[in-house]
Amino acid sequence: MPYPNTDTSFQQLMCSGLNSLICDELRYNRRKLAGEHAAYLQQLTDEQRVVYKSIMEAMNSGRDGVFFLYGYGSTRKTFVWKTLASAVRSKGQIALAVASSGIASLLLPGGRTAHSRFAIPLNLDEFSTCNIKQGSTLAELITKAKIIIWDEAPMVNRLCIEALDRTMRDILRFKNTNSENQLFGGKTVVFGGDIRQILPVIPKGSRQDIVNATINSS
Repeated sequence: MPYPNTDTSFQQLMCSGLNSLICDELRYNRRKLAGEHAAYLQQLTDEQRVVYKSIMEAMNSGRDGVFFLYGYGSTRKTFVWKTLASAVRSKGQIALAVASSGIASLLLPGGRTAHSRFAIPLNLDEFSTCNIKQGSTLAELITKAKIIIWDEAPMVNRLCIEALDRTMRDILRFKNTNSENQLFGGKTVVFGGDIRQILPVIPKGSRQDIVNATINSS
């Protein structure tokens, strides 16, 4: 959950004229997050620091960047997510953190499940999009977001990720005229997880069906 900002008037100023979803994502104690971010940076390994810098450079430059942070359990992927989220939120910007499962989402700062956050349909095909209307509060939130972090991505059917891609290309076209030609509309998106751990569940599916549903096949 967001940290309550002690300055009530500051909260009201920041949220003035904004929709409730954006307001919720701005309701963080920026000073506290700045301190946490500085502490996290000191604890990053050399490899994690390279990952962090690559993602931040893509986000700050405004160029599209889609990343996948691969690592098996206990390799501190969640620590990288916390570092990225604190870096963005401490500047008063929006970082959307989601996970493929409810349990994993609880480990993320301000985390939600991907299906909940992006209104991903349960029944998907190759042409599906998320249930997000142009001009809606959720569409506005995604447009304002600086970065999207999706943990345990290999657990979901690739069609979920592709549906979000199509949706973002559409809703971002008024802000980015080239969004239809860029992955996720040109937004910086970071996926993470262990491809060897848990694959998507395909009821009565063959081995080939399961392989075709993985993010690797997208």
